[in-house]
Amino acid sequence: MISFHDRVAIVTGAGAGLGRCHALGLAARGARVVVNDAGSGADAVVADIEAAGGQAMADGADVSDAGAVGDMVAATMARWGRVDALVNNAGILRDKTFARMDMADFRRVIDVHLMGSANCCHAVWPIMRAQGYGRIVLTASGSGLYGNFGQANYGAAKAAMVGLMNVLHLEGARDDIRVNTLAPTAATAMTEGLLPQAVLDLLRPETITPGVLFLLSGDAPRRTILSAGAGTFAITRITETVGALIEGDITPEDVAANWDAITDPSGAADLENAFAQTRKYALRAAHAKGVALDW
Repeated sequence: MISFHDRVAIVTGAGAGLGRCHALGLAARGARVVVNDAGSGADAVVADIEAAGGQAMADGADVSDAGAVGDMVAATMARWGRVDALVNNAGILRDKTFARMDMADFRRVIDVHLMGSANCCHAVWPIMRAQGYGRIVLTASGSGLYGNFGQANYGAAKAAMVGLMNVLHLEGARDDIRVNTLAPTAATAMTEGLLPQAVLDLLRPETITPGVLFLLSGDAPRRTILSAGAGTFAITRITETVGALIEGDITPEDVAANWDAITDPSGAADLENAFAQTRKYALRAAHAKGVALDW
C-alpha cells in the first residue's frame, strides 16, 4: 500500500481543483501537507485536512516570486524539518490567439507555470539532495504536448515542463530525486466554459490524483509523462525515428527525396539524453565512411 506517513509534501495551487484534490489525497495517506495558493482557498483546504485528522499548513506565496517561494520552503523546514515531495500544480490562463495576444499576458503565463515550477524545484532541491530522497511532479498539458488553438503562452509553458523534467531527472538521479510530469485533463476553474458540462462531469479531479500519488511514491518511475483524464492513464513518449543518412554535399532536394525514410516510424526509439542523439548521428556517419570511432 502506498503511504506517505512521515513524509512532507508541498502542493502549489492547492486551494481548489486538481491541487486541492492532490493535497487531500496526500493527507489521507499520512503526509503532512503545505497547501500553497496565492488565492483564498488554502485555509479551507487546511481545515478539511485537519478535520479529517491530518496535518497541514497554508501558504500564500506567488510561485513566480522566488523570494516568497524560499520563505515557504523555510517555513516548511522550520515546522517539519524536511520536504519529501513537491507537486507543481499552480497555473493560470490568459487565452487569446497569438495575433491578438498581449505579450505581457504571454510572459505572465510563462512566469507562473515555468518560472513558478523552477522556483519551487530550486528551493527544495538542496533539501532533497541532502536527504538522498525526493519526489517531484511537474504539470504539463495536452496543450503543450499537442497544441491547442488560442493557447500559445500556455502551450509553450506546459511543453517546457518536459524539458525541465528531462534535465532534473539526470541531475537528481544520484540522490534518488525522481522527477516526473503529469499531463492532466480535468474539470477545474481553468476548463469551465471550454468544455460541455457532460464532459466536465466525467473529468473529475478525483480520477487523476491517484496517478499523482503513484508518481510521488517510493516506487515512483523516473522521467515519465503520465497523461490522465476521466479514469484513463496513459504514457506519452518522445521518440526519434531511425532516420536517413544522406551523404555527400547535402541539398534540400536530398532531404525531400528521403522524406519517407526520415519519417518512417518503424524502429523509433527513446533517447537517454541529448548526448545520445549526438552519438547516434556521429556513429552512423562514421560507419558509413568506414571510420573507426571508439565512442
